[in-house]
Amino acid sequence: MPSNPSSGEVRHIAVDEESAGQRLDNFLIRALKGVPKSHIYRIIRSGEVRRNKGRVSADDRVETGDLLRIPPIRLSERIEEKAAHPAPAREFPVVFEDDAFLAIDKPAGVAVHGGSGVSFGVIEQMRQARPQARFLELVHRLDRETSGLLLLAKKKSALKALQDQFRERETGKTYLALVKGAWPARLKVLDQPLHKYLLPDGERRVKVTGKDDPDGMRSVTLVKVAQRLAAPSAQIASVPEGFSLLEVTIKTGRTHQIRVHLASAGHPIAGDDKYGDFELNRQLSRAGLKRMFLHAWRLQLTHPVTKTTLQLQAELPDELRRWSLPGLE
Repeated sequence: MPSNPSSGEVRHIAVDEESAGQRLDNFLIRALKGVPKSHIYRIIRSGEVRRNKGRVSADDRVETGDLLRIPPIRLSERIEEKAAHPAPAREFPVVFEDDAFLAIDKPAGVAVHGGSGVSFGVIEQMRQARPQARFLELVHRLDRETSGLLLLAKKKSALKALQDQFRERETGKTYLALVKGAWPARLKVLDQPLHKYLLPDGERRVKVTGKDDPDGMRSVTLVKVAQRLAAPSAQIASVPEGFSLLEVTIKTGRTHQIRVHLASAGHPIAGDDKYGDFELNRQLSRAGLKRMFLHAWRLQLTHPVTKTTLQLQAELPDELRRWSLPGLE
């Protein structure tokens, strides 16, 4: 493969054994160094990237021997200049770290990586903050507006081991979510397939679909009511039944899974600007909640080297814990 990413030729890249199991977008971000992530996502979405002559999605996993067709990449001077100016260095609060991986507490409003209109994210900033790190890769993802635990691998072997755990559903991921209304205590399991689609402007969305949908992905969410919370009536008039603080454990890691499952059940997440109650969100904003109330709270996993069980936890950030609803302090 030519070292210059700005090439006018079609290229073909074979996936080696060490790269097997990686998401397509991660593989290309590493293979096409210097090409902005937004450009990589654009050529994937447009169908110009082909795997074994067929279309492929950004979140599909590549396998040993896959042959990827990369279209000619001609970058404008503006894009090349942007690529030459890296993300600003930034460290994030560390929950756990050793030689194999680290867990950070990601704040809301920060993307995990650049792309889709975002110049840079956590991974680019961390790489700039740690220039001595020979290897630093995202193990999984969080939505931009979701805060909480995010894992980054410091070794390729740790990346593969941890991603295998996520893929085989061997990790326990529990989130805290504040939702509209009184969640029924009997509703503990949401087992509904999810279907990804694009809005006319190209923005990604997800919806619950039927079990006979060939494009539906099985998605399982477990819900436990942690608290019942009354709304401050003087500020929020549209929710007489109050709110529920939920502990939500996902058994599958689908895009927007928690947000769509909870909204489909009639209890959207407070502050969710994609699947939420927009009038309620305006009232919540005036009452002091300026973001989506979804936080990656706890994560149980097996250490990729020592094989011991780890229980990681990131407490609610101040802007959620200190919100004016009673019982959150």
